[in-house]
Amino acid sequence: MAMDPKALWTMSYGMYLVTARAGERANGQIANAVFQVTAEPPRVAIAINKENFTHDLIRDGGWFAFSVLAESVPMEFIGLFGFKSGRDVDKLAQATVREGLHVPLVVDHAIAVTEARVLQATDAGSHTVFVGEAIGAEVLSGAPPLTYAGYHARKGKAPKNAPTYRGEAAAAPTPPPAVAPVASPWTCGVCGYTYDPALGDSANGIAPGTRFEDLPSDWVCPVCGAPKDAFLPG
Repeated sequence: MAMDPKALWTMSYGMYLVTARAGERANGQIANAVFQVTAEPPRVAIAINKENFTHDLIRDGGWFAFSVLAESVPMEFIGLFGFKSGRDVDKLAQATVREGLHVPLVVDHAIAVTEARVLQATDAGSHTVFVGEAIGAEVLSGAPPLTYAGYHARKGKAPKNAPTYRGEAAAAPTPPPAVAPVASPWTCGVCGYTYDPALGDSANGIAPGTRFEDLPSDWVCPVCGAPKDAFLPG
Protein backbone atom coordinates (compact mmCIF):
# COMPACT_ATOMS: atom_id res chain seq x y z
CA MET A 1 0.00 0.00 0.00
CA ALA A 2 1.37 3.41 -1.00
CA MET A 3 1.72 6.21 1.56
CA ASP A 4 -0.73 9.04 0.88
CA PRO A 5 -0.47 11.79 3.57
CA LYS A 6 -3.96 12.99 2.67
CA ALA A 7 -5.33 9.90 4.44
CA LEU A 8 -3.98 11.31 7.72
CA TRP A 9 -5.57 14.68 7.00
CA THR A 10 -9.00 13.09 7.35
CA MET A 11 -8.38 12.46 11.07
CA SER A 12 -10.30 14.65 13.51
CA TYR A 13 -8.59 16.94 16.05
CA GLY A 14 -9.46 19.67 18.50
CA MET A 15 -7.64 22.92 19.30
CA TYR A 16 -6.06 23.40 22.71
CA LEU A 17 -3.80 25.79 24.56
CA VAL A 18 -1.17 23.85 26.53
CA THR A 19 0.61 25.54 29.45
CA ALA A 20 3.53 24.51 31.64
CA ARG A 21 5.95 25.84 34.26
CA ALA A 22 9.45 24.92 35.40
CA GLY A 23 10.86 27.02 38.21
CA GLU A 24 10.17 30.69 37.46
CA ARG A 25 9.57 30.09 33.76
CA ALA A 26 6.09 29.56 32.31
CA ASN A 27 4.68 29.45 28.81
CA GLY A 28 1.77 28.36 26.65
CA GLN A 29 1.31 27.11 23.10
CA ILE A 30 -1.39 25.95 20.72
CA ALA A 31 -1.62 22.17 20.21
CA ASN A 32 -4.04 19.84 18.47
CA ALA A 33 -2.62 16.44 19.50
CA VAL A 34 -4.33 16.25 22.91
CA PHE A 35 -6.51 13.28 23.80
CA GLN A 36 -7.88 11.22 26.68
CA VAL A 37 -6.17 7.86 27.11
CA THR A 38 -8.14 6.24 29.95
CA ALA A 39 -11.24 7.09 31.99
CA GLU A 40 -10.32 5.52 35.33
CA PRO A 41 -7.92 6.78 36.41
CA PRO A 42 -8.35 9.76 34.08
CA ARG A 43 -5.24 10.01 31.92
CA VAL A 44 -4.49 12.27 28.98
CA ALA A 45 -1.70 12.55 26.44
CA ILE A 46 -0.21 15.42 24.44
CA ALA A 47 2.37 15.54 21.66
CA ILE A 48 4.76 18.51 21.82
CA ASN A 49 7.57 19.38 19.42
CA LYS A 50 11.01 19.09 21.01
CA GLU A 51 12.01 22.51 19.63
CA ASN A 52 9.22 24.29 21.50
CA PHE A 53 9.86 26.17 24.75
CA THR A 54 6.78 24.55 26.30
CA HIS A 55 8.30 21.10 25.69
CA ASP A 56 11.25 21.88 27.96
CA LEU A 57 8.99 23.27 30.66
CA ILE A 58 6.85 20.12 30.68
CA ARG A 59 9.95 17.91 30.71
CA ASP A 60 11.59 19.86 33.55
CA GLY A 61 8.48 20.78 35.54
CA GLY A 62 6.65 17.46 35.36
CA TRP A 63 3.18 19.02 34.90
CA PHE A 64 1.08 20.43 32.08
CA ALA A 65 -2.38 21.91 31.63
CA PHE A 66 -4.57 22.52 28.62
CA SER A 67 -7.48 24.79 27.82
CA VAL A 68 -10.12 23.62 25.34
CA LEU A 69 -10.61 26.60 23.01
CA ALA A 70 -14.03 27.90 22.02
CA GLU A 71 -15.16 28.04 18.42
CA SER A 72 -15.30 31.85 18.70
CA VAL A 73 -11.61 32.31 19.63
CA PRO A 74 -10.05 35.14 17.57
CA MET A 75 -7.34 34.26 15.08
CA GLU A 76 -5.10 36.86 16.74
CA PHE A 77 -5.24 34.85 19.98
CA ILE A 78 -4.27 31.66 18.16
CA GLY A 79 -1.51 33.61 16.43
CA LEU A 80 -0.07 34.76 19.77
CA PHE A 81 0.16 31.27 21.21
CA GLY A 82 0.65 29.34 17.97
CA PHE A 83 3.11 31.36 15.89
CA LYS A 84 5.27 33.15 18.46
CA SER A 85 7.94 31.63 20.71
CA GLY A 86 7.82 31.95 24.48
CA ARG A 87 11.59 32.38 24.38
CA ASP A 88 11.01 35.78 22.76
CA VAL A 89 7.55 36.85 23.98
CA ASP A 90 5.87 36.68 27.39
CA LYS A 91 2.64 35.29 25.96
CA LEU A 92 0.98 34.67 29.32
CA ALA A 93 1.32 38.37 30.18
CA GLN A 94 -1.09 39.05 27.30
CA ALA A 95 -3.78 36.64 28.52
CA THR A 96 -6.08 36.09 31.48
CA VAL A 97 -4.32 33.51 33.63
CA ARG A 98 -5.52 31.67 36.71
CA GLU A 99 -3.17 29.69 38.91
CA GLY A 100 -3.73 25.96 38.93
CA LEU A 101 -2.21 23.44 41.32
CA HIS A 102 1.20 23.62 39.66
CA VAL A 103 0.90 25.47 36.33
CA PRO A 104 -0.92 28.55 35.03
CA LEU A 105 -4.31 28.06 33.36
CA VAL A 106 -5.33 30.33 30.48
CA VAL A 107 -9.06 31.02 30.71
CA ASP A 108 -9.46 33.43 27.77
CA HIS A 109 -11.69 31.84 25.10
CA ALA A 110 -11.60 28.54 27.01
CA ILE A 111 -14.60 26.28 27.60
CA ALA A 112 -12.72 23.91 29.95
CA VAL A 113 -9.33 23.52 31.62
CA THR A 114 -7.48 20.41 32.80
CA GLU A 115 -4.24 20.04 34.76
CA ALA A 116 -2.17 16.85 34.70
CA ARG A 117 0.91 15.36 36.35
CA VAL A 118 3.34 13.74 33.90
CA LEU A 119 3.55 9.98 34.31
CA GLN A 120 5.48 9.05 31.19
CA ALA A 121 7.36 10.66 28.32
CA THR A 122 7.82 8.76 25.05
CA ASP A 123 10.24 9.80 22.32
CA ALA A 124 8.30 10.09 19.06
CA GLY A 125 11.01 11.54 16.83
CA SER A 126 10.40 15.26 16.33
CA HIS A 127 7.89 15.21 19.22
CA THR A 128 7.62 13.85 22.74
CA VAL A 129 4.35 12.27 23.82
CA PHE A 130 3.66 13.14 27.45
CA VAL A 131 1.11 10.97 29.27
CA GLY A 132 -0.31 12.51 32.40
CA GLU A 133 -2.84 11.82 35.12
CA ALA A 134 -5.55 14.48 35.23
CA ILE A 135 -5.52 15.94 38.74
CA GLY A 136 -7.91 18.84 38.27
CA ALA A 137 -10.46 19.81 35.62
CA GLU A 138 -13.25 22.37 35.30
CA VAL A 139 -15.87 23.33 32.73
CA LEU A 140 -15.92 27.09 32.17
CA SER A 141 -18.48 27.50 29.41
CA GLY A 142 -21.06 25.63 27.39
CA ALA A 143 -19.87 27.15 24.12
CA PRO A 144 -18.98 24.78 21.26
CA PRO A 145 -15.29 23.84 20.97
CA LEU A 146 -13.09 24.81 18.04
CA THR A 147 -12.10 21.83 15.92
CA TYR A 148 -8.97 21.60 13.81
CA ALA A 149 -11.16 21.42 10.70
CA GLY A 150 -12.99 24.55 11.83
CA TYR A 151 -9.68 26.33 12.34
CA HIS A 152 -8.55 25.48 8.81
CA ALA A 153 -11.91 26.58 7.43
CA ARG A 154 -11.06 30.02 8.80
CA LYS A 155 -7.88 29.91 6.67
CA GLY A 156 -5.63 28.94 9.55
CA LYS A 157 -2.43 26.97 8.93
CA ALA A 158 -0.54 24.65 11.24
CA PRO A 159 2.79 25.98 12.56
CA LYS A 160 5.80 24.11 11.17
CA ASN A 161 6.39 22.44 14.57
CA ALA A 162 2.88 20.99 14.75
CA PRO A 163 2.52 17.20 14.32
CA THR A 164 -0.07 17.81 11.60
CA TYR A 165 1.97 20.42 9.69
CA ARG A 166 1.42 20.18 5.94
CA GLY A 167 4.46 21.27 3.97
CA GLU A 168 4.09 23.22 0.77
CA ALA A 169 4.98 20.17 -1.32
CA ALA A 170 2.43 17.97 0.44
CA ALA A 171 -0.33 20.56 0.37
CA ALA A 172 0.33 21.35 -3.30
CA PRO A 173 -1.35 24.79 -3.22
CA THR A 174 -2.47 26.47 -6.41
CA PRO A 175 0.09 29.13 -7.38
CA PRO A 176 -1.31 32.65 -6.94
CA PRO A 177 -1.68 34.94 -9.94
CA ALA A 178 1.35 37.10 -10.71
CA VAL A 179 -0.68 40.30 -10.50
CA ALA A 180 -3.61 40.82 -8.14
CA PRO A 181 -6.55 43.16 -8.66
CA VAL A 182 -6.06 46.52 -6.97
CA ALA A 183 -8.43 45.89 -4.04
CA SER A 184 -7.99 42.13 -3.72
CA PRO A 185 -7.34 40.38 -0.40
CA TRP A 186 -3.81 39.18 0.40
CA THR A 187 -3.06 36.02 2.38
CA CYS A 188 -0.20 35.42 4.81
CA GLY A 189 2.01 32.60 3.56
CA VAL A 190 2.94 31.68 7.14
CA CYS A 191 -0.33 31.40 9.07
CA GLY A 192 -3.06 31.80 6.45
CA TYR A 193 -4.48 35.10 7.74
CA THR A 194 -6.22 37.08 4.98
CA TYR A 195 -5.96 40.87 4.85
CA ASP A 196 -9.22 42.24 3.44
CA PRO A 197 -8.90 45.86 2.23
CA ALA A 198 -12.61 46.38 2.87
CA LEU A 199 -12.09 45.64 6.57
CA GLY A 200 -8.60 47.02 7.12
CA ASP A 201 -6.77 46.11 10.33
CA SER A 202 -8.31 48.01 13.23
CA ALA A 203 -5.99 46.41 15.78
CA ASN A 204 -3.05 48.13 14.08
CA GLY A 205 -4.77 51.36 13.11
CA ILE A 206 -5.36 50.47 9.46
CA ALA A 207 -8.65 51.98 8.28
CA PRO A 208 -11.18 50.05 6.17
CA GLY A 209 -10.63 50.70 2.48
CA THR A 210 -6.83 50.66 2.71
CA ARG A 211 -5.29 48.71 -0.14
CA PHE A 212 -2.64 46.14 0.72
CA GLU A 213 -0.19 48.02 -1.49
CA ASP A 214 -0.72 51.14 0.65
CA LEU A 215 0.05 49.47 3.98
CA PRO A 216 3.20 50.76 5.72
CA SER A 217 6.35 48.81 4.85
CA ASP A 218 6.79 47.83 8.50
CA TRP A 219 3.23 46.46 8.82
CA VAL A 220 3.17 42.82 9.95
CA CYS A 221 0.58 40.06 10.02
CA PRO A 222 -1.65 40.66 13.07
CA VAL A 223 -1.85 36.91 13.69
CA CYS A 224 1.71 35.58 13.37
CA GLY A 225 3.84 38.70 12.95
CA ALA A 226 5.11 37.78 9.47
CA PRO A 227 6.37 40.74 7.41
CA LYS A 228 4.40 42.28 4.55
CA ASP A 229 6.49 40.50 1.90
CA ALA A 230 5.31 37.13 3.25
CA PHE A 231 1.81 37.82 1.85
CA LEU A 232 0.49 36.51 -1.47
CA PRO A 233 -2.33 38.00 -3.55
CA GLY A 234 -5.65 36.21 -3.66
